[in-house]
Amino acid sequence: MLRIALIFGVLAGAIIIAGIVATFSLSNGHGADGLGSVFLGYLIMILGLSMVFFGVKRYRDRDLGGVIKFLPALLLGLGIATIASIAYVAIWEGYLAITNYAFADVYASSVIAAKKAAGVTGPALDAVIAEMNEFKVQYADPLFRWPMTFIEIFPVGVLVALISAAILRNSKVLPDRA
Repeated sequence: MLRIALIFGVLAGAIIIAGIVATFSLSNGHGADGLGSVFLGYLIMILGLSMVFFGVKRYRDRDLGGVIKFLPALLLGLGIATIASIAYVAIWEGYLAITNYAFADVYASSVIAAKKAAGVTGPALDAVIAEMNEFKVQYADPLFRWPMTFIEIFPVGVLVALISAAILRNSKVLPDRA
């Protein structure tokens, strides 16, 4: 089971990494801006995390003779999601290193600019600026940044693992034809 988790977790991570690299390559260097960027990011995550389903199915059909219970399927799915999430953190750290860790500054500047454009001034704007300055300090610490990055993707992996386990526990769903 560990072997399947590693193989399909690495495949999921590779798909996610390829999607992130393509997104950054086709955009202004910091990913697309706005709500579309969020949807695209989660679409890439779900596409990569589809390997959870395929990994559990592979294990059910080839190693267990076509039958798997919910809990083992869930645990395998969570293993795959964990490895994919670690790959996600690693590629994000690589991106930050390549860009000289400019993300926090760019993000803080965009939040402050959006608040100014919305007409926020005075003490309210000062509070936002202070919050963004605190964020930049916190984000510079890897022990803050790594878990934050991990929890961007892992809950999606948990959801995919739950759905996959629920579907694939039924041996009549997509049986192996080999």
